[in-house]
Amino acid sequence: MIKAAVVGFGYWGPNHVRNLLKLATVKAVCVCDSSSERLEAAKSQYPDIQTAPRFDDIVNDSEIEAVVIALPAALHFDFAKKALLAGKNVLVEKPLTLSSEEARELVDLAEKQKKVLMVGSTFLYNDGVREIKKYIDNGDLGDIYHIYFQRLNWGKVRQDVNAMWNLAPHDISMTLYWLGEMPRKVMARGAGYLQKDIEDIVFLNMEFKDKKMVHIHSSWLDPHKVRKAVIVASKKHVVYDDMAAENKVQIFSPRTDKNFSQFTNEVFCPDIKIREPLAVECEHFIDCIINNKTPLSGGEEGLKTVRILEAAQKSLKTGQAVNL
Repeated sequence: MIKAAVVGFGYWGPNHVRNLLKLATVKAVCVCDSSSERLEAAKSQYPDIQTAPRFDDIVNDSEIEAVVIALPAALHFDFAKKALLAGKNVLVEKPLTLSSEEARELVDLAEKQKKVLMVGSTFLYNDGVREIKKYIDNGDLGDIYHIYFQRLNWGKVRQDVNAMWNLAPHDISMTLYWLGEMPRKVMARGAGYLQKDIEDIVFLNMEFKDKKMVHIHSSWLDPHKVRKAVIVASKKHVVYDDMAAENKVQIFSPRTDKNFSQFTNEVFCPDIKIREPLAVECEHFIDCIINNKTPLSGGEEGLKTVRILEAAQKSLKTGQAVNL
């Protein structure tokens, strides 16, 4: 059994604690946070957990094998590196780092240390997203033409990264998972309205081989919360709506005559049992440690996502497309 630590008990850390405590393969969880108020809140909510005010307490605890880093993105590299050097297996929330150079260093370090490095690409552990992957791999959709994502909301506004770095990693990771390839070219446009030099709205476009296009719309300034992906392909189309109460995945069979004068569109909704993605992710992390497996969202996957974000950030600043 594994003793795990969650570093950061802010917005997302409590969800990791909750899910790790449910696992039969986890014998204990320690929460680390510099805030005494947050540690008190964690202890109040989970009386059986241990707490630590300093990260060194986690690093120096030889019993801790798994460390989850749920901190602001700018802290990911330093904390993950220190944990890996201490011989810990590490799960880092997205994005892995804020530069490809740092991401590559972590990937290489994890390999050298023979430890698991995993990124919190939660949507790769979503049963709806995985079902769509089966349709793509089986050839049921035909040739992929175009994918577009909308990840919109009114807030939460971040001050450390822009909307693209905050929201788009999920959609980029799904793109790489579904298509199994890197884009050839990246272009991004955006603007900051609430804060200077921090874009609240970003439109990211990626070009792949065979004319495949992917469009990602990230925003903190929309009136409705939207978490949607649409795949347009030669045989069938797919809509994935994460906000839908039911029928999160819809498969469309579009038909038209030779003159494009008549159109029909039959809809099929596969019966999918949706588990909590983070629960699946946490279980996968611990399983990879125990059974020496490579994570679905491993360090290399996280590095690819950072490379795309880095190129998109350059495009935002220069107004030019960036080749990868």
